[in-house]
Amino acid sequence: MVPAGADVALDLRFAAVSEGVLVTGSAVAPLTGECARCLDPLTDSLEVSFQELYRYLPDPGEDEDDGEERFLDGDFLDLEPAFRDAVVLALPLSPLCREDCPGLCAECGAKLADAGPDHGHGGKVDPRWGALAKLDLTETSE
Repeated sequence: MVPAGADVALDLRFAAVSEGVLVTGSAVAPLTGECARCLDPLTDSLEVSFQELYRYLPDPGEDEDDGEERFLDGDFLDLEPAFRDAVVLALPLSPLCREDCPGLCAECGAKLADAGPDHGHGGKVDPRWGALAKLDLTETSE
């Protein structure tokens, strides 16, 4: 998520067009969250681009609150929805602290990065796979 009150660097271009004001912009925002594998806190930044047309007036008979189009409010326009939509679409679904994060042990919840390669639980077999232990996989030659 982008922390509340965080400083966001915006680079905006406003163009007057016949329908209204076309805003083209990019933003760099800080991100905070937790790793999807090991649950460690992480911080990063995200750069997004967006473009939105803010119309002068709705067409006659058109509902102004349909949510699809944006309209000018006098001399003001609200960039927050366009920025928020761009950020939400660009957020990673599963943020990682690093690409090769091993995550947590499924048995005890220990961080595998700290536990080391020798971490184990004495060869306990999941009971759902227990019947496979009875299989004789040795080859017999006749």
